Amino acid sequence: MVSVLRQLRSGYPNRPAAFPQSVILCGVRDVRDYRIVLSNQDIVTGGSAFNIKAESLRLGNFSREDIHELFMQHTRETGQVFDESCFPVIWSATEGQPWLVNAIGREVTYKMRENRDRSVRITPEMIDRAIENIIYRRDTHIDILIDKLKEERVRRVIQPMLANSDNADDNLIPTDDIQYVEDMGLIKRERGKSIRISNNIYREIIPRELTWSTQEMMTQEPLWYMNPDNSINMEKLLLDFQQFFRQNADSWIGSFDYAEAGPQLLLQAFLQRVVNGGGYIDREYGLGRRRTDLLIRKPLTDGYGGPVQRIVLELKIRRGAMETVIAEGLEQTFAYMDLCGSVDEGHLIIFDRSGERTWDERIWHECRSFAGRDIMVWGM
Repeated sequence: MVSVLRQLRSGYPNRPAAFPQSVILCGVRDVRDYRIVLSNQDIVTGGSAFNIKAESLRLGNFSREDIHELFMQHTRETGQVFDESCFPVIWSATEGQPWLVNAIGREVTYKMRENRDRSVRITPEMIDRAIENIIYRRDTHIDILIDKLKEERVRRVIQPMLANSDNADDNLIPTDDIQYVEDMGLIKRERGKSIRISNNIYREIIPRELTWSTQEMMTQEPLWYMNPDNSINMEKLLLDFQQFFRQNADSWIGSFDYAEAGPQLLLQAFLQRVVNGGGYIDREYGLGRRRTDLLIRKPLTDGYGGPVQRIVLELKIRRGAMETVIAEGLEQTFAYMDLCGSVDEGHLIIFDRSGERTWDERIWHECRSFAGRDIMVWGM
């Protein structure tokens, strides 16, 4: 790429007779993000090195109306109907990211063979399955995203978000790094709000892919934690995770590229290993939240439209007195349960990373009540 930029700079004085008047470069990075490392290890950035860019343009996302019109074009051409409740699901999953929107449409109407019958009405449950298929298959767009997570500039932005940091030092992220990750479409900045992951699919992909090899190395099988009605026995699962965490936390977390978010990532890897047997995890995390919210949705039947088990987990790092952390966590867990609606159970998981207490002191669980709801509290 640097060679191409040099050729463009060399030919610039010969415009328009012997060189193109204008050239469009289309890619993930802005020209300013390309760097030349000199022999003395000084770095010259793309703008000052080439001085050829007139303007940077970014392909905008679809609006809600654009998404609706795009899918209605399919309906007009084929007669296949989308349930109106599909569109809020598509929007929250993609927030209009063009590749993701089109990938969901193609997956749910063509790649899912049963839906090639145009008399089949597309439902939100089918959209959920299409999204899971895209993530699991790691299509090209997803694969590129995964590769970018390995870059140090990206890690400096994403790691504090995964760790839900409110530490001032963690939040002093270089402006160039934030701009770089935003240009890639990984994050969004909105006036008066903290930066956040751009959409729910990216929010799902990042922790899953950062722990993919960890999931593969785990020996736990989904059937170990299934009740006779096909629901997840969450108490059994978390008891097993406590023992797993006690035995493996130090070695496994130390191997993570995103070690500051290690406890949260390790639990999510454990959960994903089990939920991959047929279910979904919705995730909420970000700078300043001081917690990770997880909603596990486990269909109890194989078909669409059947009963669904819904479990809320709140993940927190202990900062300060335990009773203060529990009191704050119970309120936050209840609020998330109330937001999700029709939740079967709630769990508050508190990780103690201080190193000041023994494992026997850190590993415990008990049932607490808040606003009339029982919430299981787990120490790790």
